[in-house]
Amino acid sequence: MASHDRSSNTPANSAGNATVVVATNRRARHDFDIIDTFEAGLVLHGSEVKSLRESKVQLAEAYARVRGGEAWLHSLHIAPYSHAGVSTSHIPDRPKKLLLHRSEITKLGARLDQEPLTVVALALYFKNGRAKVELALARRKHKGDKRRDIATRDADREAARAMSRGRAGRPD
Repeated sequence: MASHDRSSNTPANSAGNATVVVATNRRARHDFDIIDTFEAGLVLHGSEVKSLRESKVQLAEAYARVRGGEAWLHSLHIAPYSHAGVSTSHIPDRPKKLLLHRSEITKLGARLDQEPLTVVALALYFKNGRAKVELALARRKHKGDKRRDIATRDADREAARAMSRGRAGRPD
């Protein structure tokens, strides 16, 4: 009987530890300037873990706050597990406690108090069988910043095309 190797179709880091990505927040990189990123564990109930393994999660509006010396992840919607009973099911939108070192929480709280920054969730994944979330300390972009990013990306793309045409020996 052959066993299914979950790590065979997922990227592995240099130590050989498998990482299974559950959800990503692609919109966050568009709406925010990412200043710093860090990884945190999550305190989850059993049915939440099973729903995550089925990718029944919405990460788009998730953000973190520091309250009372603890970090919490808000607006992370984990759909109820399909095979869970009424008594073992979980509340889909409850705040989830983040597992960070005390020094990390203190630094993060101080930085959030000093500057107009927010902490957004970028990705949710399993690393060595444990649920992790990649968080980013970020500043919201203004409309002009987004337009500037688009113009820069278009200019870079056009420059790359011109260089490839030059290497191929074709004129404009």
